[in-house]
Amino acid sequence: MNTNKSEISAREQGAILTSLAAGLVPQLGLQHLVVGRKGEIQALAGDLDAIQSGGATFRVIIGPNGAGKTFLEHLDRDLAIQAGLVVLSADLTPHHRLHATDGRTRALYSSLMANVYTKACPSGNGLRPLLESWISGLAFEDGVQGASPEGMTRAISERLRPLKDYLGGFEFAQVLGRYYEGYANDNPALQDSAVRWLRAEYSTKTEARHDLGVRRIINDEELFAALKLFSAFCCLAGHRGVLVMLDELTALTHRLPDARARRANVQVLLNVINDCIQGDVSHLGFLLAGTPDALNDPERGLFSVPALQSRFQSCAPRGCVDYSSPVLTLEPLGKEDLLVLMHNVRRVHALGDTAKYRLPDEALEQFLMRVLARFGQKAVANPRDVLRPFVSILNILDQEPDRPWQDLITGALTDKPTSTTPAEATLANLNLR
Repeated sequence: MNTNKSEISAREQGAILTSLAAGLVPQLGLQHLVVGRKGEIQALAGDLDAIQSGGATFRVIIGPNGAGKTFLEHLDRDLAIQAGLVVLSADLTPHHRLHATDGRTRALYSSLMANVYTKACPSGNGLRPLLESWISGLAFEDGVQGASPEGMTRAISERLRPLKDYLGGFEFAQVLGRYYEGYANDNPALQDSAVRWLRAEYSTKTEARHDLGVRRIINDEELFAALKLFSAFCCLAGHRGVLVMLDELTALTHRLPDARARRANVQVLLNVINDCIQGDVSHLGFLLAGTPDALNDPERGLFSVPALQSRFQSCAPRGCVDYSSPVLTLEPLGKEDLLVLMHNVRRVHALGDTAKYRLPDEALEQFLMRVLARFGQKAVANPRDVLRPFVSILNILDQEPDRPWQDLITGALTDKPTSTTPAEATLANLNLR
């Protein structure tokens, strides 16, 4: 992937510089910052190709805080959107689990459906536009165009007939019909109820039957089935599949105090992996991320389960990396990568115009030497502490172009940054957890 030649928009520039100054991962323009990770990016791109071709994938990104997991996830999300996939994203927490009996699995599904990314909605909140785009397209098809509201409802049911082979598919078609009825009859409350059902926000069948006339809800036992159903709908709606992204894998392995709850969640994970590997799923992929403890901890890590260890453990010879393995293990960026990253940020700051560079190459090298002398290996593992002052220097030179850059570099990093909250302590490598 050649990122250095691509054009930079003013919107991307603003998002990147503002995010880096705050120690966060930008939501736009990640392709302008990519450094290294060629093998990992190619592996993830291969997963996207497999999903588009009707396959299923399961991948876990493992790395310490600062290795680049969140950055790589966001980049993969952008690539998936451009490839025509629908992306669902959520964080795993003790209250958002793969298995529960008290609504916490429904809460995870609700979070996923609240974070729907498509090419039309790259910033999220794409569920309603996805539904409306499909219904609008159906309304203009031959044989449907000009149909009455009742005719449209019948057409929706007919087009969604293939979904009735899936668990909950009949009710899914009913709910979409009710969503259209709400539009046709100017009844936003009915549309809101349909969206509530699709987001698994109904806790009782009685309430759903009262509002929508359906006798089933998405419950804690149907997370995976609901994702397969939604993927099938997305393909009917013209998309090429669904990528489900789940961050904070350690929430399942280390933040659940009850051993039975951990085992139940790991069992769901194992079932998902088996179905993906054995070809029982189509047009659906999973991408999870966590720290090494989530994998290697002998007491709580995934490797403590022999079945998962046999599926995840790499068989590559020592010194080699098998990028086809389900687990991608990230190493911190090297010094050379840090320098390239600074070059990329400088280019973004100047909107790609070399005549507007505020710092020469010599300045970048001197700045990095100063950072490494002060922070050592921590700077390599945590580029956030490099980029925040670097962006600040660029901004100051933009405001005061006659100011000597040597003075700014000499005066930079006079105070060693400290983390005062757990959230700040995890901000590393552009908040790459």
